[in-house]
Amino acid sequence: MARSTAHMAPQGLLRWAGWAIALLIVIALKSAAHAHGVGEDDRAFIEGASGLAIGPYMYLGAKHMVTGYDHLLFLVGVIFFLYRLKDVGTYVTLFAIGHSTTLLLGVLFDIRANAYIVDAIIGLSVVYKAFDNLDGFRTLFGRAPNPKAAVLIFGFFHGFGLATKLQDLTLSQDGLLPNLISFNVGVELGQFTALGAILIAMNLWRTTSSFRRSAITANAALMCAGFVLVGYQLTGYFTQA
Repeated sequence: MARSTAHMAPQGLLRWAGWAIALLIVIALKSAAHAHGVGEDDRAFIEGASGLAIGPYMYLGAKHMVTGYDHLLFLVGVIFFLYRLKDVGTYVTLFAIGHSTTLLLGVLFDIRANAYIVDAIIGLSVVYKAFDNLDGFRTLFGRAPNPKAAVLIFGFFHGFGLATKLQDLTLSQDGLLPNLISFNVGVELGQFTALGAILIAMNLWRTTSSFRRSAITANAALMCAGFVLVGYQLTGYFTQA
């Protein structure tokens, strides 16, 4: 009986992992479908705001990151095999530097690009990180890209993606810089909040015997979710009016 129970426990964990993977892909689908959408209430506030609005912009930034599943999927891939808090901090800092830079510069200097293409590259960042976690680069090419440089570079694209969302709106020039900085601070707060929850879940999963066995499946699903994001954005690009 003990042997049967011990045999069933990993199977149960794998079953739950399967449901989690399926949920991950569904979230990616939903995120892709609404990637360019800003809630009507949020849009109305931003376009009607004039002057300093530190608190509301911080809230909007945090909300965007917590509900920005393309960003979160990438971060899941980044921390998947990071076990030391110091390493997690290093990579998350590089990502934050990247997206903060292009978010601020993109809006302030009105640097524009097609939002669908930028979001497709963001989806590609998810594919890249999952493929890297599967050791695909070393298997096919004998070497892997510098992981820190890759996270920083993709961070630039993630920030530019945030900038395109704001550029779709009519922003008041009165208090623009402080409001943008507040939005960016909110993004960071949302990122750390979401990342904390992800780390707790990951650490609990790592204590189980199923982690190593299901890691390949999880990263394969993560790669599929990234391809879904890319596909949605390219479809939007080729069918846009």
